[in-house]
Formats: sequence, C-alpha cells, structure tokens
Amino acid sequence: MKNLLVSVFLLTTVSDTALQEKASITKDNHNRIQPAGNVFIITTDGFRWQEIFKGADSALINNEIYTPDTATLKMLYWENSAEERRKKLMPFFWNVLSKRGQLFGNRVYDNKVNVSNVWSISYPGYNEIFTGNEDRSVSSNEKISNKNINVLEYLNGTETYKGKVAVFTSWDVFPYILGEERNALPVNAGYENIESGSLSNSEQLINKIQNETIDRKEGYRHDALTFEMAKEYLKKNRPKILYLGLGETDEFAHRERYDLYLQQANNFDKILSELWHWVQTTPGYKDNTTFIITTDHGRGKKTEKWGRHGYFTSGSSQTWLAVIGPGIQALGEIKEDQQIFQKQLAQTIAALLGEKFEANHRIASPLALR
Repeated sequence: MKNLLVSVFLLTTVSDTALQEKASITKDNHNRIQPAGNVFIITTDGFRWQEIFKGADSALINNEIYTPDTATLKMLYWENSAEERRKKLMPFFWNVLSKRGQLFGNRVYDNKVNVSNVWSISYPGYNEIFTGNEDRSVSSNEKISNKNINVLEYLNGTETYKGKVAVFTSWDVFPYILGEERNALPVNAGYENIESGSLSNSEQLINKIQNETIDRKEGYRHDALTFEMAKEYLKKNRPKILYLGLGETDEFAHRERYDLYLQQANNFDKILSELWHWVQTTPGYKDNTTFIITTDHGRGKKTEKWGRHGYFTSGSSQTWLAVIGPGIQALGEIKEDQQIFQKQLAQTIAALLGEKFEANHRIASPLALR
C-alpha cells in the first residue's frame, strides 16, 4: 500500500509539472497589470466551479437526500438552461461582474483554474493563494503556524501599505495560515471580537450578538457576522487591502446539504453585491478598487461525492476565479483554452497595487490580466 501511495504521489507530481508548463505565466505579466489604489480579496470556501457556471445541479437539487425540500429550492434556483440557472443563483456574478469584469474556470470551454498543491484541502489552498507557492509540506488543516511569507504580510511591511491591511475570516485557522504570531498581521478570525480602539455602537452590538449566539459553530463563525465586522472596519479605518474569507459553503457541503450550500452561495453573491455597491459609492474606493474573488479548492465531480474533497476525490483541484476593477477589461466569461493556477494570485495581488512580492521561497508569476 505504501508503494502504491508513493507511485500515485509521483505520478501526480509529474502531471502537475506538465500542467504548469502550459500555464499562462509570462515574464512580463507584472508590467501588463494596471495598478489600482485598493485591492479586496474575497473567498468562499470549497465552492465548485460547476455551480458558478452552470447553476444548480439537477442530480443534486432533485435528490431528497441532499435537498430535503426539492420543490422550494427548485422554485428559487431552477431553470432549464444553465445560463438562467446560474443567474438565479448568483445574480451579481452574472448581471454585474460578467459585464464589467472577467470570469475564469468554465471547463466546458477548457478554461481551467486549478490549485497546484496535491492535497486539495483548505490550509494548503490558502497557503498557495497567499504565498504564491504550493509547499508540499503544508498538508493538513492543523493549527500550525505557517513558516511561509505571504503577500499580505509583505505588503503590510511596506511603507505604502503599513497599517492599511485588514483580514476578516470565518475560519479560526487563518491566524496560523497567515502567520499572525510572527508578523502581527491584523487577523480577526472565528469568534474573535472587534477590539481595536474606541468601539462604535455598531461594533459593540456586533460583539454582543456574536458573544450571545446560541448556535456557535466550532471553528467557524457565521459568514454574516464576519461580513458585518469587516464592513464596520472598512467604514471606520479605510484599509487599502482587505481579505474577506467566508466559509459556510464548505461547511454545508461537508454536511451534504445541497439546499443550504445553494442558499449560502446565494448569500455570498449578495455579500459581494453589497460590498461592491459600498465601494462604488465611497470616495477613495470608487473606481479605484479591484476585487479578486475565488475559492481554496474544488469538490467531487460525481453526484455521490459532491460534498467531499481532497487528494483522492476527483475534481477537488478544480477552482474558479473572478476579477473586477479599474484597468480590468470587461471581457466577461473567458471561453478560450487556458490554464491558470491559484498560486499565481499572490504576485497578482501585489502587481495590482504596483508592487512586487518578494519572499524566501519561489513565487509564481502574476496572471496576464488585460
């Protein structure tokens, strides 16, 4: 069995290398990106590309094992065509983002986005996104401080962006993923209260609601609370770089509740819509902020494995990406044969701010955004 696992690992390594040689990475990508004044990175954990581009899955929404109230969910999210289904599920994506930004990862057109790490679970996925490297020693979701330098701490260490970076996440492992203990990066994660400075009435109320929540989930804060905290921080502190990490799509998928997974995907779309509206109506952010929206890993392709992900679950490495902001051409859904990787995002984040991310490990070149 051990020899079999080693062989599978080596085969995967060779396959990854071959794919990466085809990736859309060029030496001059950094110079092709037009910088913006602010960058917001928003993720929703473990959300499949299938729902982004095809909407609700007929095999899952019609299955009472995964969708107990199929009639109601179909009224909410079902249409005969994939184009209409995806618009019902994620109206901001398909009414705004697709018309003003760029969407990558629809494998129907061989437009592929993948994680490079072989594990296809959360900690390795976020490590890859923020460090630009698929460090194979990062192989679990354990609360172990990440030794790898990430782009957020790098930017927070520059004169331009020092004190202008903020992180709000639902999952309480992010202080370890982003090395908060080492770099003092401001990370509010899990059921951590807002504690900085004199608290506004809204911040005090959010803390109170959070502390008195009856159905507190181990390891995960409700995404709605995470977003409310981030909004209050934005209004009060005006950071230039925000990371908002949401997680309930993954949580409901692990429970194999497709109905709740779809509802949370719709809630995620509403959060994006509200955040974009705030940005576009706020001086300093309006027409000066780029959103990078993505996920940390995919999920199983087969109906009976849709809720799972990981090394042995086919489809787990398949992700997606959306970008919108000034300097990003309104190309919409990208339908050309292409391969990009999540590890390209770290340097892309820096390039969007006119910076170059440097660390003591190899960093993938940025995306050739246009």
